[in-house]
Amino acid sequence: MTPDIVLRTADDVIALWERTGSPEPPFWAFPWAGGQALARHVLDHPELVAGRRVLDLASGSGLVAVAAARAGGRVTANDIDPVAVAAIGLNARANDVTVTITPGDLLDTEPDTDVLLAGDVFYDRDMAARVEPFLLAAHRRGALVLVGDPQRSFMPAGWTRVDAFPVPVPRNLEGVTVRTTTVWRP
Repeated sequence: MTPDIVLRTADDVIALWERTGSPEPPFWAFPWAGGQALARHVLDHPELVAGRRVLDLASGSGLVAVAAARAGGRVTANDIDPVAVAAIGLNARANDVTVTITPGDLLDTEPDTDVLLAGDVFYDRDMAARVEPFLLAAHRRGALVLVGDPQRSFMPAGWTRVDAFPVPVPRNLEGVTVRTTTVWRP
């Protein structure tokens, strides 16, 4: 989806996940479908982010942050996972872009950005219940909010479709080889 972006990823995500012993997958270890679609959309429409303050929420590998920086945005990437924070830095350097990294949970703060990007954040009920109010608060404050979602069960109803892409995904994680992934706005 984004061949012009260098992304350091794990060769075998399942083996890595098993070695970590974590109940959560290593979200930073590969590009999730929602992030891939969102990155492609931003690269295809750089006017959405160029010269604007951009927050990439739950950045994972940093793919969306790198795409937004390539498109001319002043980008801050955020993730709660310290390993993701390191991956974001590695991937930003590999692409020779500047990305400010803010670790920690921002969902209880007031979003202050011009553009808020979030790829694949509606993957479970608890996360969806926390992240949607944050995204809608940013929207009410005037931010452009875009979400990349590959038909996850907890994507809220009532959002507007902006774009869609067939995204190749790992069969061992997704159960299929391609997911239609939609870019949404409130």
